[in-house]
Amino acid sequence: MATRKGSYDWRFDSGRLCLDLVATGAGNPGAADPLDRAEGLAGWLVAAGAVPPGTRLDGVDDHWLVRFRQLRSAVDRLLTAQLGGRGADGALERVNALAAGAPPGLCAVRAGNGALVRGLSAEPGCGALLAAVARDAVELLTDPAALAGLRRCEGDHCRRVYLDTSRGRRRRWCSSEVCGNRERVARHRRRHTEPPGSSADSPRG
Repeated sequence: MATRKGSYDWRFDSGRLCLDLVATGAGNPGAADPLDRAEGLAGWLVAAGAVPPGTRLDGVDDHWLVRFRQLRSAVDRLLTAQLGGRGADGALERVNALAAGAPPGLCAVRAGNGALVRGLSAEPGCGALLAAVARDAVELLTDPAALAGLRRCEGDHCRRVYLDTSRGRRRRWCSSEVCGNRERVARHRRRHTEPPGSSADSPRG
């Protein structure tokens, strides 16, 4: 799923809030990082569903940016270790410490049409929102069924990690419409530029 707001091209293809946070730093080279500016982080928190639509986050500042980047790095290291990469010394302790905090308090409020919708009992602080994302990471990392579907995108220049919930778990890309389409276009170009019988004509699966 992708949406555009301002200079940010929001994408939520990962299947979990914590994975979507990591994805903000694993996009294409040159892409805007929402964790570089306060308004970007505030917009991402709303777009990602960490807070209900319309929530004001006027308190987001550079301190928030530093702490969310630290959490992003810690979760990324844990995921990389889970997928067989480098170690994650200190990352688990950081995520656990943040997950121990209290997440934002929820309440039910009446919408304009009279329906009950999710709201917050108070304006959320940085620690509460960090706790919400860190708890999602803890739940993912301790769920064997979910971990079995954890994948790294095979697209060129993409490091996104996602949950493969497809039938047969044969999904290769974080997004078929983005990374998958890029590879299909690249294959098409190779077929029309490489000599017959070259390695470019051999399917990769």
